[in-house]
Amino acid sequence: MDEIKLTRLEALGFKIGTAQEFLGLTDEEDAIVEMHLALSAAIRSRRKQRHISQVRLAERLTSSQSRIAKIEAGDPSVSTDLLIRALFATGATREEGGAVISAGRD
Repeated sequence: MDEIKLTRLEALGFKIGTAQEFLGLTDEEDAIVEMHLALSAAIRSRRKQRHISQVRLAERLTSSQSRIAKIEAGDPSVSTDLLIRALFATGATREEGGAVISAGRD
C-alpha cells in the first residue's frame, strides 16, 4: 500500500497491520494458515495446468466437486490431510508437496 493511502486511512482512524495481528494469531497459527492457503493455491494451479476438472479430481479423491471448490478456496473446514491427498491426486511428488509447504503462499 502506498504511503499516501496509508496516511489517509490512519487519519480516518483505521489501524493498519497484518492478518496475524488483527486475528491475534501466534506465529505457529499464522504458519498453519499460510501453509493451508499455499496448499490450496497449489492444488488449483496444478489441476488447471494438467487440465483436470474439479469433478475428475473429486472422483480421484472419492469426494464431491463442491468439496474441491472448497479446497481451492482455502475453506478452513478442509483438513490438512485432505489438502495433501488432493495435491498428490494432481500428480505431485513428495518433494513437490514439501516445496509447497516450505515456500508458503506467494
